[in-house]
Amino acid sequence: MRHPDVPEALPPRWQLVDVLDPEDPRLQPYRGLTDTDLRRRVEPEGGYFIAEGRLVIERTARARLDVASVLTAPKWLPSLALSLADYAGPVLVASRDVIDAIAGFRVHRGALAVVRRPPARPVAGIIDSAAHLLVLEDLVDATNVGLAFRSAAALGIGGILLSPRCADPLYRRAVKTSMGAVLDLPWARSDDWDADLSRMAQQGISLLALTPDPEAETLDAALAARRSARVALAVGTEGEGLSAEVLRLSERRARIPMSGGIDSLNVAAAVAVACYALSQAPRR
Repeated sequence: MRHPDVPEALPPRWQLVDVLDPEDPRLQPYRGLTDTDLRRRVEPEGGYFIAEGRLVIERTARARLDVASVLTAPKWLPSLALSLADYAGPVLVASRDVIDAIAGFRVHRGALAVVRRPPARPVAGIIDSAAHLLVLEDLVDATNVGLAFRSAAALGIGGILLSPRCADPLYRRAVKTSMGAVLDLPWARSDDWDADLSRMAQQGISLLALTPDPEAETLDAALAARRSARVALAVGTEGEGLSAEVLRLSERRARIPMSGGIDSLNVAAAVAVACYALSQAPRR
């Protein structure tokens, strides 16, 4: 029997399923979304990620990624019908309380989707083709990774290179905070960090290491003095910053001038400032 709040006019290939029991086995991919260690293991192993919220699901559809299933409250069905008009698969319909019980948190935008992971991009393709790059070394907080992607996409960065230990850009919180930018902006994860950093130098890219070191030159000065038109902005892990190897391989070390007794910005804020400064720097 169709849920009374489900509208009649929905895409014909949707397979509507009313879900009343939070223990329904069809909900397994959606369980425990706040358990970071669990999700880091099961999602890559299962070859999928979770898209949260109507706007992110819409960007998923625009990126032509393969949606495996959707879980939503009835009120979101009309707007999802616009985003997923060509989707053919299960749409699990549940009350908001059931969805929250499954996910383990309050799903404010009322919809989740299981999406199959796209094939990994080769590192060489990112390094060789992007006009400007963002290099993320060992950022472990998925929110910061997502925010970095959002700023990079908004401010003209062409690709992102991740260190082997960097948080997964397709983890739910990263996808959400990036507003889906992780689905559009080309990125790749390195499995040979030193070699890939060296490849950038071989391609004539100016690697600028962002650091709070007061002895470093200002970001504007570093951008003005860079040797290449192509720039890679490198930021390091929360707290410790960039590794000695990245600092050694960098063409220049750059700092964002601080005042008010503050020595540094949050890494996501620093990425936004640096990407904007690069977008405004004189062309070479």
